Amino acid sequence: MLTTETPKTVLLVGASRGLGYAMAVEFLKHGWNIVGTVRDKHAKTLLHELAGQYGDRVRIEELDICDAVQLNALQNQLTGAVFEMLFVNAGTTNKDPTQTIGDVSTEEFIEVMLTNSLAPMRVIESLENYVSASGLIGVMSSGQGSISNNETGQRELYRGSKAALNMFMRSFAARQSGNGRALAVMAPGWIRTALGGPEAPLTIEDAIPSLVSVLLEKQGKPGLEYLDYRGRTVPW
Repeated sequence: MLTTETPKTVLLVGASRGLGYAMAVEFLKHGWNIVGTVRDKHAKTLLHELAGQYGDRVRIEELDICDAVQLNALQNQLTGAVFEMLFVNAGTTNKDPTQTIGDVSTEEFIEVMLTNSLAPMRVIESLENYVSASGLIGVMSSGQGSISNNETGQRELYRGSKAALNMFMRSFAARQSGNGRALAVMAPGWIRTALGGPEAPLTIEDAIPSLVSVLLEKQGKPGLEYLDYRGRTVPW
């Protein structure tokens, strides 16, 4: 008798556009189902268009990762769900990324650190119990979060926020020691997006299909790795 394998499901946080949306498209191509979050469930996004094409293979939930009330509501909404992967895609920068850290306003420092570092970890710690024991938890970092590779400075607040995210994931991994989950901190490369700017050398099509393949390959390999979109190890 022929049997059909039940599709795996990924919870993609931050999937309305850009890199998150492109990841959703790739996971669907690989036969996965998607639960994707958007800031406003009722506003038309690319993810809504994808749901129109794929029907019940795409489910949309609402989450502003910086909103604790919405995060708590999502926890309740997902009760009983089991995901093979949780991936958090989030990133912002200050209005003038050329500023040195001493010139950054307190307000912008808080906003960038909250969005890029604290909020992703709150999401992971709030939703980790919905990930299967052999599943994968990942987060979108940046090669600019590498302390070892920082030989030019520049984009100091953004770099610092992603380095902080990497450190928080190291701490999370230490607390996860001994369990079977795979953990991934991903550096997608410098991509032409609203954040990356028009001078970036990579397109979304150059990077994201490969990045998703790296995550799929990382499944079943417990422990934390800091990887680029080609699967190469990035120095911490």
